[in-house]
Amino acid sequence: MTDPFSYEYPWPLAGYEGLEPLGEFAPPSPTCTSGHTPYGWIVSDGWVLQNNPEQVAYAKALHERIRREFPELRIYRFFDHPVGPHPVAMFEVNLFTPAQFGAFIPWLVINRGPLSALVHPNTDAEGEEVRNHTQRATWLGERLPLDLRLLREIDRRAVEQTKNKEEDKVISHNYPSSGEWILLLLLFDIVYVYTDALSTNALTSCGDSFPLYFHYS
Repeated sequence: MTDPFSYEYPWPLAGYEGLEPLGEFAPPSPTCTSGHTPYGWIVSDGWVLQNNPEQVAYAKALHERIRREFPELRIYRFFDHPVGPHPVAMFEVNLFTPAQFGAFIPWLVINRGPLSALVHPNTDAEGEEVRNHTQRATWLGERLPLDLRLLREIDRRAVEQTKNKEEDKVISHNYPSSGEWILLLLLFDIVYVYTDALSTNALTSCGDSFPLYFHYS
């Protein structure tokens, strides 16, 4: 289990200093707050014991139900074997807005059946894959272990790549900025195949779009 005290946390009330005290109760405001601005992707990993025929059948049925019930979401194929850090079979659904998150996750709480689902962010910061899958993660159902070796390697390479880019900026300051170059780094041996194109009829949200990314393993 990840030690929650091994990370640093921003103070929850940073930026709210000096405001008027709040009362015991306040009615909901129609104004969107900063909590609706993007934090990066959110990932939910629903896990399927591939050697359990009943659970596999339920998971495949749930996969189809999600495709029919939520056509606006990006939904990946069903993997009948472990993929990446996930020790069991899985499928993946991407969510991109607070509205999609708010519609799908409560639905999943009720309809996930015997499956476990791991909900975690994919933040934009480099080197946070392990933290996103552990300290920042939330579970629906039974908690299952992750194989973090791949994620640690991704973090290591991401940090190394960022460091190399910073060094290149110093060495090649007369050349085009790093933003004008494209560097592709292959970190995975596995390519996820989309089974559904993302619908253009996306749900609207308050404020900017909020990329949310869900796995089912």
